[in-house]
Amino acid sequence: MTPTAAAVLELVPAPRSGDEVAAFLPRLARALEGGAPVMPVPASGVERERLFEVASDVQVPHDTALVVPTSGSTGQPRLALLSPPALTASADATHTALGGPGRWLLALPTTHIAGLQVLVRSLRSGQDPVVVDSANSFTAAAFVQAVSSLDKAESELPHYTALVPTQLQRLLDDGAGVEALWELDAVLVGGAAVPAALLDRARDAGVTVVRTYGMTETCGGCVYDGVPLPGVDVAITTDGHVRIAGPVLFDGYLDDPNPSVVDGWFITSDIGRLVDGVLQVDGRADNVIVTGGVNVPAEAVERAMLASAEIEAAIVVGVPDDEWGERVVAMVTAAEAIELDDVREGLHSVLPAPWIPREVVTLEALPMLASGKPDRAAVRRLAIHLTR
Repeated sequence: MTPTAAAVLELVPAPRSGDEVAAFLPRLARALEGGAPVMPVPASGVERERLFEVASDVQVPHDTALVVPTSGSTGQPRLALLSPPALTASADATHTALGGPGRWLLALPTTHIAGLQVLVRSLRSGQDPVVVDSANSFTAAAFVQAVSSLDKAESELPHYTALVPTQLQRLLDDGAGVEALWELDAVLVGGAAVPAALLDRARDAGVTVVRTYGMTETCGGCVYDGVPLPGVDVAITTDGHVRIAGPVLFDGYLDDPNPSVVDGWFITSDIGRLVDGVLQVDGRADNVIVTGGVNVPAEAVERAMLASAEIEAAIVVGVPDDEWGERVVAMVTAAEAIELDDVREGLHSVLPAPWIPREVVTLEALPMLASGKPDRAAVRRLAIHLTR
């Protein structure tokens, strides 16, 4: 393709089945080789309508391969411009970190970067991915079926997959799911904060799990088990934000002409620390609750709560309060209703008093985004409604 100043973005249905993925891969390969840029969109729903409204017939820089919505876990998603060099640099660095190219199982939606990177890595490996049948929702049975279809005699290459924590939890709760995980040489887990107890459980079960950190703007995971991928640099700003440099960075947002990468660095919305060269992410700056003048990092409270075996998942939010400005509310899932007094007693010795939730609401399930991350905005709206 002869470079031009701009190219028209093509909106295409996000592939879900094995046949759809097989049909989409040549198109993705052309985009990585300089062909027409592509944005996969959901088959239906409000998000599909929004994407068509903002991205139909738009022009993007000619060196864009994919336009991908950010997760939107705390607000409106943005559309990130990803170039062929950035996408392939990410895929190649992943293979280097894992020990070499391999065959991938696709268990994540291809409307977001984690699922799309599985396809980019597959192209770089020269191996067709195996697709988990998740037409309705992810199940352990569908994952087991996909793993059973692997023909390990066909190739000596390793086998990998990428999951979000909820998927890993479901597989660990299923005996056949655990056995299927044993068949894989590495299981990347990211997309949301991974509870330490879940990682320990997976590793104790003999699963080769790798905790990943990254985002759409870095073409997916760029830090594995706290260590940056080859070619990636991580530093901390004076106000505690994680910043990232390297060939995996995006080229900006479709809806924002201002540069997002300055002097080679992208400053994230995450607060973190480097401890002996290992990145520790404490949470998002915009997930801080201000109650009575005290800043409460929501994700730190969530991690403390997840140390309880009774709590399966937790999202901590701030809801308006006439006295405190905001009060800390925990929305949890559990087999039985969680009592506030039990939570407060358990957290008293590990968290400052203002951080401890003043209310706890037990739900059957937390609202989730298509990317597999909790929908924090929806959780907060629900908390306001249920605690008013």
